[in-house]
Order: sequence, then C-alpha cells, then structure tokens
Amino acid sequence: MKTKVFIDGREGTTGLRITERLSLRDDIEILTISDELRKDPAEKARIMNGADLVFLCLPDAAAVESAGLVTNPETKIIDASTAHRIDPLWTYGFPELKPCQREKIAESKRVAVPGCHASGFISLAYPLVSAGAAAHDFPFCCHSVTGYSGGGKKMIAEYSGGPLPFGFDTPRQYGLSQAHKHLPEMQAVCALSDKPLFSPIIGNFYSGMVTTIQIHAKMLLKKYSALDILSVYEEHYKGQKMIKVRPFMGEGVLSGGTIDAKAMSGYDDMEIFVCGNDERIIVMSRFDNLGKGASGAAVQCMNIMTGAPEDAFLNVSSN
Repeated sequence: MKTKVFIDGREGTTGLRITERLSLRDDIEILTISDELRKDPAEKARIMNGADLVFLCLPDAAAVESAGLVTNPETKIIDASTAHRIDPLWTYGFPELKPCQREKIAESKRVAVPGCHASGFISLAYPLVSAGAAAHDFPFCCHSVTGYSGGGKKMIAEYSGGPLPFGFDTPRQYGLSQAHKHLPEMQAVCALSDKPLFSPIIGNFYSGMVTTIQIHAKMLLKKYSALDILSVYEEHYKGQKMIKVRPFMGEGVLSGGTIDAKAMSGYDDMEIFVCGNDERIIVMSRFDNLGKGASGAAVQCMNIMTGAPEDAFLNVSSN
C-alpha cells in the first residue's frame, strides 16, 4: 500500500525539492490541493487528515496554523520551519544526534527538521559536549557559509534575475545582531548554557554550505590533540550512512588545502573535517543547505518514520 503524503507549501524551495524526490517513488502517493483552495483551512484539513504523512514547508506562523488543523491521531507531520524545533512535544529530526534519536523519530508523530546552519553547528558541537571534550559553558564561536538558495524565492530572484545588486558578487555576512533564528535550537539541542557566537555568510552560489567552529585546545576539559578530536567524531558517527568523517586535514578529499562550500551541492549527506594543529583546531561540516540542511533531511526522516531504507531516493556522495 502506498504512503499518502501531502506537502503543504510545495511551491517553496524546500517543498519543490521534496516533491521532486517523492515523485520518483512508486511507494508514495502525493496528495494535492487545487490552487484556488490551497489557503482554505477546511479543504487543507480534509486533505491533511486523510494523509499518512504531512510535510510543512511554510513560514513559522503558517506552519503552526497548519499543524493545528491535523486532528487525525494517525497522521504524522514533518515540519521544515523553525516553529517547533525546540518544542518538547516534537522530536528533533537529526537521526545521527545520539543513539536513541533514530528510534525516537521512527516512533514519533511530530518531527521538526533542523535548520541548515543549525545542522552544521550541532553536527560539530554536540559530539564534543556529549563526549566530555567541551563543557556545557564552552564559548563556541561559529561561522557558516551558505549558498543563496537558503534565502528562499526572493533571494534566489535577487541573485539570478539579472544584474547583481551592488555587493552581491561578494560574500555577505548577516545576522549581525546575534539574533539569528537558528540560535535557540543550537543552544537547546547541544544543552549549552549560552548561545554560541554565530556569523552566517551568504555567497554568490546557488547551494552548498560549510559550517566552521574554531577551538583553542587549551579551553577543552582535558588535553585533546587534533587527532583526538577527529577520533571523537569517528566514534560518534561510526556506521552512519548520511554523515562521513573525513581523514585529518581532508587528506585525499580536499584539493589544494582549501574547502569548497559548493562541493556537496546536490547531495543529501554530510562531511565532517578536522584541520589545524594541536593548539588551534578547526572543525567543519560540509553539506548542501537544501539537502541535509532541508529537504534531504526531511525525506530522511520520512524514510525512518515509514520504515523505508533511510537513504531511499536520496543522493548520497560516493567518495
């Protein structure tokens, strides 16, 4: 029997990517709503309550409203917005977070997919805290370079609709007030006493992301070399299909001693790198902001929730 899926907000960047992936599958029936009724709460409620699983690819307020329309106790919801990521009634949709997380997702009826920058930060910070390498009050500082598709249709149009506005051809840092919407989940999921210092940067390329945390080794709870930190990640992500820990300094993977933020564009998995030296350690997470950072993560969670192979119809890098 096919799984009936409704994608609320399928016109947006994340919704389009999810639709694209699911349209290739013969185990999925995508439920649709007519254009003239797509904002009609009664019609939306009727369709969603007849679905096995609903994706919410909406702004936060609209996601809360749509989630409230689902009264069928058997209908599962995966929310790609920020609205429910730190809600204790929702399961955080990062299967590799800890040993029990995949099982929690499988059993849950309400799953919140992580933010793209948050996915990068949490993939790096959580293992350090959970392994006892970094304290809960460790002063994490993070910067994250992303493609412009993360800004949605308006930003995509700004970058691809003709001559670039002044300055758009260069990397642009934003979130300068330190109030980025991903900060609450970064802090809560990693059980940090303080929000990290976080500097997101948007680049003149469509998709891809590199998130970086820089560490003074002397501030860790005990003496760790760079290779010790690599071992923390290797142990944490051992056996994972969708997260690969690369050799120290990216040997055999990185070209010319540089890391390209676009290299994982189009893929749904993630790479972890450890670079630097024993005094100053750089840890990096590289992935597609639209893949493991959004729609790919949502489909991964759907696969887990429906009993399909976790990487079914996801694009996993081969190297």
